[in-house]
Amino acid sequence: MTFDLQMIPQTFDMLHAGLAASSVLLLLIAVSRKSTVVEKVIEKPVEKIVEVEKPVEKIVEVEKVVEVEKIIEKVVEVESKLATASTDSAMQLLSIMQQEARLIDFLKEDLTSFSDDEVGAAARVIHTGGQKVLNDYVTLEHIRTEDEETRITVAEGFNPQEIRLTGNVTGQAPFNGTLVHKGWKASSMNLPKLAENYDASVIAPAEVEL
Repeated sequence: MTFDLQMIPQTFDMLHAGLAASSVLLLLIAVSRKSTVVEKVIEKPVEKIVEVEKPVEKIVEVEKVVEVEKIIEKVVEVESKLATASTDSAMQLLSIMQQEARLIDFLKEDLTSFSDDEVGAAARVIHTGGQKVLNDYVTLEHIRTEDEETRITVAEGFNPQEIRLTGNVTGQAPFNGTLVHKGWKASSMNLPKLAENYDASVIAPAEVEL
Protein backbone atom coordinates (compact mmCIF):
# COMPACT_ATOMS: atom_id res chain seq x y z
CA MET A 1 0.00 0.00 0.00
CA THR A 2 1.44 3.36 -1.04
CA PHE A 3 0.62 6.94 -0.04
CA ASP A 4 0.76 9.90 -2.24
CA LEU A 5 2.42 12.63 -0.19
CA GLN A 6 1.02 15.16 -2.58
CA MET A 7 -2.49 14.35 -1.29
CA ILE A 8 -1.61 15.57 2.28
CA PRO A 9 -2.85 19.14 2.70
CA GLN A 10 -0.01 21.58 2.88
CA THR A 11 -2.06 24.44 4.36
CA PHE A 12 -4.22 24.75 7.53
CA ASP A 13 -7.54 26.12 6.20
CA MET A 14 -10.79 26.96 8.09
CA LEU A 15 -12.18 23.43 7.70
CA HIS A 16 -9.28 21.86 9.49
CA ALA A 17 -9.44 24.48 12.19
CA GLY A 18 -13.12 23.73 12.74
CA LEU A 19 -12.43 20.02 12.99
CA ALA A 20 -9.65 20.62 15.53
CA ALA A 21 -11.84 22.88 17.67
CA SER A 22 -14.66 20.34 17.59
CA SER A 23 -12.33 17.60 18.74
CA VAL A 24 -11.07 19.69 21.66
CA LEU A 25 -14.63 20.62 22.66
CA LEU A 26 -15.76 16.99 22.65
CA LEU A 27 -12.76 16.07 24.77
CA LEU A 28 -13.60 18.76 27.35
CA ILE A 29 -17.24 17.63 27.50
CA ALA A 30 -16.18 14.03 28.10
CA VAL A 31 -13.79 15.03 30.91
CA SER A 32 -16.37 17.29 32.59
CA ARG A 33 -18.95 14.48 32.57
CA LYS A 34 -16.53 12.12 34.28
CA SER A 35 -15.70 14.67 37.02
CA THR A 36 -19.41 15.33 37.63
CA VAL A 37 -20.09 11.64 38.12
CA VAL A 38 -17.23 11.36 40.60
CA GLU A 39 -18.50 14.32 42.62
CA LYS A 40 -21.97 12.86 42.88
CA VAL A 41 -20.64 9.53 44.05
CA ILE A 42 -18.59 11.24 46.77
CA GLU A 43 -21.40 13.52 47.99
CA LYS A 44 -23.97 10.80 48.65
CA PRO A 45 -22.07 8.95 51.43
CA VAL A 46 -21.37 12.28 53.18
CA GLU A 47 -25.08 13.09 53.27
CA LYS A 48 -25.80 9.64 54.73
CA ILE A 49 -23.19 10.11 57.48
CA VAL A 50 -24.71 13.46 58.53
CA GLU A 51 -28.17 11.91 58.66
CA VAL A 52 -26.90 9.12 60.96
CA GLU A 53 -25.19 11.50 63.39
CA LYS A 54 -28.35 13.51 64.20
CA PRO A 55 -30.35 10.58 65.72
CA VAL A 56 -27.31 9.60 67.83
CA GLU A 57 -27.18 13.09 69.36
CA LYS A 58 -30.89 12.93 70.15
CA ILE A 59 -30.48 9.54 71.85
CA VAL A 60 -27.68 10.87 74.07
CA GLU A 61 -29.81 13.88 75.09
CA VAL A 62 -32.75 11.62 75.96
CA GLU A 63 -30.50 9.40 78.11
CA LYS A 64 -29.24 12.45 80.04
CA VAL A 65 -32.79 13.64 80.68
CA VAL A 66 -33.77 10.17 81.94
CA GLU A 67 -30.77 10.07 84.32
CA VAL A 68 -31.66 13.51 85.75
CA GLU A 69 -35.27 12.44 86.27
CA LYS A 70 -34.14 9.31 88.14
CA ILE A 71 -31.93 11.40 90.46
CA ILE A 72 -34.83 13.79 91.18
CA GLU A 73 -37.11 10.84 91.95
CA LYS A 74 -34.59 9.44 94.45
CA VAL A 75 -34.23 12.82 96.20
CA VAL A 76 -38.01 13.18 96.46
CA GLU A 77 -38.29 9.62 97.79
CA VAL A 78 -35.68 10.28 100.50
CA GLU A 79 -37.33 13.56 101.52
CA SER A 80 -40.72 11.88 101.76
CA LYS A 81 -39.29 9.35 104.22
CA LEU A 82 -38.00 12.07 106.55
CA ALA A 83 -40.41 12.54 109.43
CA THR A 84 -41.25 16.06 110.55
CA ALA A 85 -41.07 16.25 114.34
CA SER A 86 -43.84 17.98 116.22
CA THR A 87 -42.60 21.16 117.88
CA ASP A 88 -45.43 21.53 120.41
CA SER A 89 -43.88 19.16 122.98
CA ALA A 90 -40.44 20.76 122.61
CA MET A 91 -41.83 24.26 123.10
CA GLN A 92 -43.92 23.10 126.04
CA LEU A 93 -40.86 21.60 127.75
CA LEU A 94 -38.90 24.80 127.06
CA SER A 95 -41.74 26.77 128.62
CA ILE A 96 -41.61 24.63 131.76
CA MET A 97 -37.82 25.07 132.00
CA GLN A 98 -38.30 28.82 131.77
CA GLN A 99 -41.02 28.75 134.43
CA GLU A 100 -39.12 26.57 136.92
CA ALA A 101 -35.49 27.51 136.22
CA ARG A 102 -35.53 30.80 134.28
CA LEU A 103 -33.45 29.01 131.65
CA ILE A 104 -34.18 31.35 128.73
CA ASP A 105 -33.55 34.45 130.85
CA PHE A 106 -30.16 33.09 131.81
CA LEU A 107 -29.18 32.04 128.27
CA LYS A 108 -30.26 35.35 126.73
CA GLU A 109 -28.46 37.43 129.37
CA ASP A 110 -25.12 39.10 128.60
CA LEU A 111 -22.87 37.67 131.33
CA THR A 112 -19.76 39.72 130.52
CA SER A 113 -20.63 42.33 133.16
CA PHE A 114 -21.27 39.75 135.92
CA SER A 115 -18.65 38.22 138.20
CA ASP A 116 -18.01 34.49 138.40
CA ASP A 117 -19.71 34.36 141.78
CA GLU A 118 -22.86 35.97 140.37
CA VAL A 119 -22.90 33.61 137.41
CA GLY A 120 -22.36 30.65 139.73
CA ALA A 121 -25.27 31.73 141.95
CA ALA A 122 -27.56 32.01 138.90
CA ALA A 123 -26.40 28.61 137.62
CA ARG A 124 -27.34 27.06 140.95
CA VAL A 125 -30.91 28.33 140.58
CA ILE A 126 -31.09 26.97 137.03
CA HIS A 127 -29.66 23.63 138.15
CA THR A 128 -32.19 23.23 140.93
CA GLY A 129 -35.19 24.22 138.78
CA GLY A 130 -34.06 22.22 135.75
CA GLN A 131 -33.47 19.12 137.85
CA LYS A 132 -36.99 19.41 139.22
CA VAL A 133 -38.45 19.57 135.68
CA LEU A 134 -36.56 16.46 134.58
CA ASN A 135 -37.59 14.52 137.67
CA ASP A 136 -41.24 15.49 137.26
CA TYR A 137 -41.74 14.98 133.55
CA VAL A 138 -38.91 12.97 131.98
CA THR A 139 -37.51 9.53 132.76
CA LEU A 140 -33.88 9.28 131.66
CA GLU A 141 -31.48 6.35 131.51
CA HIS A 142 -27.91 5.86 130.32
CA ILE A 143 -27.30 4.29 126.92
CA ARG A 144 -24.11 2.56 128.13
CA THR A 145 -23.82 1.19 131.65
CA GLU A 146 -20.02 0.89 131.79
CA ASP A 147 -17.97 3.39 133.78
CA GLU A 148 -16.67 6.38 131.87
CA GLU A 149 -12.97 6.44 130.90
CA THR A 150 -12.97 2.62 130.59
CA ARG A 151 -12.29 0.55 127.47
CA ILE A 152 -15.38 -0.90 125.79
CA THR A 153 -16.20 -2.79 122.59
CA VAL A 154 -18.75 -1.47 120.11
CA ALA A 155 -20.23 -4.51 118.42
CA GLU A 156 -21.14 -4.84 114.76
CA GLY A 157 -24.60 -3.56 113.86
CA PHE A 158 -24.62 -0.84 116.56
CA ASN A 159 -27.15 1.98 116.39
CA PRO A 160 -25.35 5.16 115.17
CA GLN A 161 -28.03 7.29 116.87
CA GLU A 162 -27.12 5.80 120.26
CA ILE A 163 -23.33 5.59 119.82
CA ARG A 164 -21.24 8.28 118.15
CA LEU A 165 -17.71 7.30 117.19
CA THR A 166 -15.04 10.00 117.43
CA GLY A 167 -11.31 10.16 116.86
CA ASN A 168 -9.60 7.97 114.25
CA VAL A 169 -12.57 6.03 112.85
CA THR A 170 -11.34 3.48 110.30
CA GLY A 171 -12.28 -0.03 109.28
CA GLN A 172 -15.36 -1.99 110.24
CA ALA A 173 -17.00 -2.93 113.55
CA PRO A 174 -16.36 -4.24 116.14
CA PHE A 175 -14.52 -1.19 117.48
CA ASN A 176 -12.51 -0.89 120.70
CA GLY A 177 -12.37 2.52 122.35
CA THR A 178 -12.66 4.58 125.53
CA LEU A 179 -16.13 5.48 126.82
CA VAL A 180 -16.09 9.27 127.13
CA HIS A 181 -19.79 9.74 127.95
CA LYS A 182 -22.46 7.20 128.80
CA GLY A 183 -25.14 9.01 126.82
CA TRP A 184 -28.77 9.67 127.75
CA LYS A 185 -32.00 8.20 126.48
CA ALA A 186 -35.53 9.26 127.44
CA SER A 187 -37.48 6.12 128.22
CA SER A 188 -40.64 8.16 128.85
CA MET A 189 -41.93 11.73 128.90
CA ASN A 190 -45.14 12.82 130.57
CA LEU A 191 -45.87 16.47 129.91
CA PRO A 192 -49.04 18.19 131.09
CA LYS A 193 -51.98 17.99 128.72
CA LEU A 194 -52.59 21.09 126.63
CA ALA A 195 -55.88 22.93 126.26
CA GLU A 196 -57.55 22.85 122.87
CA ASN A 197 -56.69 26.45 122.00
CA TYR A 198 -53.27 26.46 123.74
CA ASP A 199 -50.56 28.30 121.80
CA ALA A 200 -47.35 26.35 122.39
CA SER A 201 -45.26 29.05 120.72
CA VAL A 202 -45.78 31.33 123.75
CA ILE A 203 -42.84 30.13 125.86
CA ALA A 204 -43.30 32.69 128.62
CA PRO A 205 -46.03 35.35 128.86
CA ALA A 206 -45.19 38.94 129.52
CA GLU A 207 -45.70 39.84 133.20
CA VAL A 208 -47.49 43.04 134.21
CA GLU A 209 -47.67 44.00 137.89
CA LEU A 210 -50.71 46.06 138.95
